[in-house]
Amino acid sequence: MPSEALDLSRLQPVLPSPLQPVEDLRFARHGVRLLLKRDDLIHPDLPGNKWRKLSPNLRAAAGRTVLTFGGAYSNHLRATAAAGQLLGFPTIGVVRGDELAGRPLNPSLARCAADGMTLHFVDRTTYRAKADPEVLAGLLSAFGECCVIPEGGSNALAAQGCTELGRELHGRADVVAVACGTGGTLAGLAAGLAPGQRALGVPVLRGGFLGDAVRELQQEAFGGPAGSWSLDERFHFGGYARATPQLHAFADDFEQRHGLPVERLYVAKLLYALTALAEEGAFPPGTTVAAVVTGRP
Repeated sequence: MPSEALDLSRLQPVLPSPLQPVEDLRFARHGVRLLLKRDDLIHPDLPGNKWRKLSPNLRAAAGRTVLTFGGAYSNHLRATAAAGQLLGFPTIGVVRGDELAGRPLNPSLARCAADGMTLHFVDRTTYRAKADPEVLAGLLSAFGECCVIPEGGSNALAAQGCTELGRELHGRADVVAVACGTGGTLAGLAAGLAPGQRALGVPVLRGGFLGDAVRELQQEAFGGPAGSWSLDERFHFGGYARATPQLHAFADDFEQRHGLPVERLYVAKLLYALTALAEEGAFPPGTTVAAVVTGRP
């Protein structure tokens, strides 16, 4: 494969991503300034943390087939498939739920297939064991040599890639908040921030496992703890891909106030959490909070 096929600069990413102030009385009345870090504008097909986590992994793959994992509505699978289509390398998506194999593809998986991704459906027990050497060996036996990227794209390379997000925010905010799925963005963001800044993660999944995941990723990526970070696990709204009427009403209102399309599964939960924390007095007056907009609806 020609080396220029993996020149990610050909895709013309918008970096650094814009940082936009938001005038919102719910923050201003507590002396808090809200900024939006518009990572959703980095690239139309690889927006936000997908660009930041995938780009170092794709450079390491160097044109080899990429095999990765996700659910039926995985943003990560869609971004990986799009990258393969745009840069000319094969992609394989291992999809949770073998019952989906005989059904019409939903719009998310149909987009993956249209971008050339081979979809391989596995039962949920096998999917939970996807990191086991035997399971991986079986996949590599079936598909041949591949570069394996974990679910959500979160590994040491991804965390290292996300440090640039923190560096772009040096001197711009006291607290930088991000919605979290697998922890890779938070691990790298915290490592990239300057002393005196802190990162806040808002998990969108239930389970309380994310702290350990972030610590493990930082150990793998940086050799130990890096930066100041914390989690607030109260705002998952029932778990991954769950949303309540209350959350939808909040997101609708935020869109109307600020003209920003709000992605519901990650970004809405983040913005709701920050609004609630401001009301609780969690941010001292004079605090500047930057919310990372990691994706679009």
